[in-house]
Formats: sequence, structure tokens, C-alpha cells
Amino acid sequence: MLILRLLNVVAPAYFLCISLVTFVLQIFVFIPSMFRDPSTTPLFSPALLHGALFLFLSANALGNYVLVIQSSPEDLGKDLNLGKGAEVADWLDGSSSPGSALPSTHFCRLCARVTQRHDHHCFFTGNCIGSRNMRNFIMFCLYTSLACLDSLVAGMAYISATLSMSFADPLAFLTLLPHSISQFFSGALLSSEMFVILMLYLWLGIGLACAGFCCHQMLLILRGQTRYQVRKGMVVRTRPWRENLQEVFGKRWLLGLLIPVLNVESNYCRQKEK
Repeated sequence: MLILRLLNVVAPAYFLCISLVTFVLQIFVFIPSMFRDPSTTPLFSPALLHGALFLFLSANALGNYVLVIQSSPEDLGKDLNLGKGAEVADWLDGSSSPGSALPSTHFCRLCARVTQRHDHHCFFTGNCIGSRNMRNFIMFCLYTSLACLDSLVAGMAYISATLSMSFADPLAFLTLLPHSISQFFSGALLSSEMFVILMLYLWLGIGLACAGFCCHQMLLILRGQTRYQVRKGMVVRTRPWRENLQEVFGKRWLLGLLIPVLNVESNYCRQKEK
């Protein structure tokens, strides 16, 4: 448990550090290198278009990241009717479910909070993912994946121009790291260029991991399930996939796709209004 609590603190700091490094490389290294082409007009130059795209992706990723943290499951547990004589400790095994709670209500040992429609505990946000912040979490994964893949493409273009190499061969990227390591220790490669090459593989790993996790989460939502329900073998009521999507994304799903906003149409909010 101590290791998990330490990971709960280190993982968000690691994510913020990677985000800061990515932002600095994009703004001060990759984008300025695109201004070398004088044939493009200033308004539609690749640097400005790429910069606008990167800022859009970064703003959505960071905005949804903040909303995931702000949408604390602790707020969901304040008004729960645990029953006469019941304590929060009764929720430690996740088996207790009072009548006023939604399905798969769970008490997280790391957060010490009650989460309705508990899905999992995300170490990179230091928070549990449930009914209130599920949409923002999916948007965070989606835009983080796109921002990493965008940085990967820009970094490959920068390395291609700096080292005068081509990535037309699919094997060029796979052999880039071992070839660069040998050049770095022989003194033929600068430390800054080696750092960018290492970041390329980090962006690829994070981008693919977030994309795969986002697709897996969407599949569970279409089926009306959470990871906690699948892990516990809980039987869920079969509903049309449109209702399952609307429960998570709400009717204003397009607005949440373009800008970071809270999902104010969640089941919990409607229940609280009643």
C-alpha cells in the first residue's frame, strides 16, 4: 500500500514533467525550425498551422486533466445513505451498496473516497474515475494520445532535417535508437539531439498506450460496463448502446469534444436535483 501511495504522488508529477518538456520542445525547437521554408505565406505557414494544432490538443488534454482532478469522487460520497450504523470501513471490500447509490459504488483505499460507478483508480491523475469524471478522463486520454503523436511527427521532421536522414524506410525509425546510441557514445551526436530521439520513443509509447486505453474504455461504455464491474464479475442490465453513450457523454457531447467542460448531465447530478 505504501508503494501505491508513493506511485499516486510520483505519477502525476511525472506526467506534468513530460508535458512541460513536450511543450518546450514544440514551441522553442520544432516550430521555429519550420520557419526555414521561405516559399510559404506567413498566414498558412506549416509552423503556424502546426502551432495552432498543438496548442489546441494541449489545451484540451490539460483542461480535461484538471477537470478529472477537480471532479472529485469525494463529493459523490457526501450524501450517500450508508445505512444505520454503517461506516465507510464497510466499503473497503466494495461489497456494500446502499439503496441510494448507483451500481458498482466503491470505496477506494488510496483516495479514501466513495465513487459511484467506480471504474478504476488512475495514478496519473491521483484520482478515481467514476460517473462524474469519466467523460473528461476519456477526452484526456484522447487528446494526450493525439498530442503525443503530433509531437512524434514534428520530432521526426526535426531529426530528419537536423541529421539529414529519411524516414521513408519503415525500418528507419526502428533502427534509429540503437544507431543513435552508438553515435552518441562515439561523439558524433549531440546530447540535445539524443534527448529528442529518446523523446520520440517516449511519445510513441504514451500515444499508443493512451489510444489503446481510450478504445478499450469506449468499448466498455458501449456495453454499459465499467472495469470494476468486469473485474468483479457483476451482471449489468442490457441497454441500447446510445443510452450508454449518452449516460457518459451527455447530450452536449460535441461541446465536450471541442473544449474541456464538465459533464453536468450525469446521472449523479440528475439524482441530486431530485
